[in-house]
Formats: sequence, structure tokens, C-alpha cells
Amino acid sequence: MKRDIYKALSDWKNSSDRKPLLIRGARQTGKTFIVNKFGIRKFDNMITLNFERNPEYKEIFKTYIPVEIIEKINLYTTKKVIQGRTLLFLDEIQECPESIISLRYFFEEMPGLHIIGAGSLLEFAFSSEKFRMPVGRVQYLHLYPLCFGEFLDALEETELRKFILETNNLVNMPDSLHSKLNEYLRKYFIIGGMPAVVKEYAVSRDILKCQRVQRSIIDTCIDDFAKYSKVTKHEYLRKVFKAVPAMVGQKFIYAQVDRTIKSRELKEAIELLETAGVITRVRQTSGSGLPMASGIHESIFKMLFLDVGLLHAISGIYSETARGEDFTAIFRGAVAEQFAGQELIACQSPYTKAELYYWGRKAKNSTAEVDYLIEKNGCIIPVEIKSGHEGRIKSMHIFIEKYKSETALKISQAPFKKGNPIISLPLYAIESFWK
Repeated sequence: MKRDIYKALSDWKNSSDRKPLLIRGARQTGKTFIVNKFGIRKFDNMITLNFERNPEYKEIFKTYIPVEIIEKINLYTTKKVIQGRTLLFLDEIQECPESIISLRYFFEEMPGLHIIGAGSLLEFAFSSEKFRMPVGRVQYLHLYPLCFGEFLDALEETELRKFILETNNLVNMPDSLHSKLNEYLRKYFIIGGMPAVVKEYAVSRDILKCQRVQRSIIDTCIDDFAKYSKVTKHEYLRKVFKAVPAMVGQKFIYAQVDRTIKSRELKEAIELLETAGVITRVRQTSGSGLPMASGIHESIFKMLFLDVGLLHAISGIYSETARGEDFTAIFRGAVAEQFAGQELIACQSPYTKAELYYWGRKAKNSTAEVDYLIEKNGCIIPVEIKSGHEGRIKSMHIFIEKYKSETALKISQAPFKKGNPIISLPLYAIESFWK
């Protein structure tokens, strides 16, 4: 299965000022798979230390002296570590915080060794009082579920993906191809971008088998809550996790989760789930300038779930998507907004943690809201997800007039149309705007 992050891994390998690499992302987004694929293809040999499967490997990092660590790895694994030829992969690295701290000393004393660490709960290791982060000595890559383009690649439609990345092709898109892409989009809405689910569909083309894999992923996420229980209660995490899909695209209201639980308890659960990559907060911002984070309203936000396919699984809306003619109307518009949010996250640089924002304004007898605000080439671009072919975009026009926006995006099921300043972009072509 091809992943776009593979190029970033190759660039890292060949960099002259390379640092140890940490890959961050939610559980089952494919971190271990992509590192194994990369290691086998690009190195003479690869040594993997999985601290969850083999906790005895933690003994190796009782010292922070790289030479002594390598000697112990050679003894434990009976494999020889050779700088420049070996990839050392520290999997489930959050289980051994000492190994993360050691990366600083590898950077300083053994820069020729290629080291990658990965784990789905890295941030929990970072938050430990005893943990000392090797700031400036490591590089990060962030991995998310497959975007729609990667989904096309997985279904051997790479040429189709390349075709829709060209704006000229979107302008002259035949109706038959537009319909074909919308049907692929419908499949993606149901299947989503979790690698195990996409792989199942690519092999079997059996939606029911895909649904079973999705259910397994959801159960695994819930089982993971036990790992957070030292900090907060299982039940709070479970309630937020199950409530978020129903609130995608809406202002998050604590009382809609459970009126009997204090908001501060739910806030802690939200922060933990966001730390684990299971949910993403889309924060309201003033939109007055960059950086957008400087204008946020801390207590006002919307939510995105980890994956649009998992949203279907936890909400039970498969048949609604399978039958729906207007994808942007499914589940009160939440599915399209979830999909667009995932795409906008996936299109951002993998070297920094993706952030999303939206704009809202309250005035006397009037409210206005723009679904997303994104930044491109130093400009803030308003993004609206609209149903049907036209869709009302009053809030968009208010924002454009207020901030003199030169470019705006209206994303829908309709074909591409270049306007000034509003570009009408098909849902399946979000990636093309960033290329």
C-alpha cells in the first residue's frame, strides 16, 4: 500500500543534517507498516525493538551512552548495527521513555545511525514529570489515515489520482468521469482511510468484512482507554468518544455528552483523546490575521473524529450514505464536513501537527459561520462545504467582504468552476488545491 509519507522518509534518510525521527499518529494509522516497508527497501538490514511485545528490551536503555546501547542491542538481537546501513526501529517507543531521551545522545555522538521511533501514545510519555524531551535533537513526522488520493492509489487508480491533481483536467472534466469519482467518494465515505480497512476492501471488495475490521478498530480504541485511566476515568473517555461522531460539524456542547458530568471532567477526557489522535478540535478564530491560533476562542470549538469510515461504523449510517444522492446532506452534513476536514489535515505538511480552524460571528439578530479557515501562501482562505450544486454561502460573502479575501473555496458534489474570488471545488479534488 503506497503512502505519501514515504517520500518524506526517503528525504530524511538522505539528509546531511538528519536527526533521529519520531513518527506520531493515532493507533492503527499504519506507522509500523510504513517503517517496515521503508526499512526493508532502503537499508541493508533493519533491527526492530518493540517495547510492548518485548518489554525486556527496556533494559537496553538503562544507560544513555550510545556505544553501550548498541553493544546491548547486538547481544539481545544477535544482529549487528552498522551506521549508514542499518535502520534501528524503536516501535511502541512510548513504553520506554528512556529510549526517547537517548535519542539526544545518538544525535550528538552517533549521527550516522538511522533511528526511527514510533508509537500511538507518544504524547503520554512526553507528559510524564520525569521525562526530559530531547528538544532540537529529534525530527517529527505525523501520520494520519489514508487521504482520498491514497485510497485511489490503493485501488490501483493512480492515474485517476494524477488526473484530478491538474486544474485544467478539472475544468474539462467529462460528466462520466465526474460521476465515477463521486462513486469512489461514496466508497471512501463508507470505508474510510484506516489502512487495515482499505487493505481489506482492496483484497476482498467485501463491505461487510470492512465493517468488521472497523468495529475491531473501534473496540481497540476503547480498550486503549485503560492506558489513560491513571489520569481520568474510563467512562468519561468512552462517553466523549461515542458522542463526538454525532456532533461533527457542530459547536461542541458538554451537556450533550452527559448533563450529569462536570464540564471540567469532560474537558480532561477531550484533551486526552486529542493527545492520542482520536479526535481533533477545530477551534473558532477571529480570522483577522496570521497566525490564526492567536485569534482563537479557547472554549469554542467543533470536533472531527479520527476517520470518516469509523464515523459510519460508530453511528450506523452506512445505508444512508449508500442511498444518498447528495453526499453533503448525509447525516445532517456531518459526513461531508468530516471528510473535508480529514482531507485538509492530510494535505498539510507532515512535519508539523496539523491544525484546523473555523470562523464564527455573532451579531444582533444574525449569526454567521464559515466551516473552515485554511492558510496558503500567507493568505487566509475561507472554506464552505455546501449541499447541492449551488448552496447558499451568505456567511462566506460576509467573511470575504470583511477581510477582503482574494480566494475562497466552496466545496460540494458539483463540478469544478473557477470564480473570482470563489472557486467551486468538487469534494474529490480537495487535494488539487494544495498542489
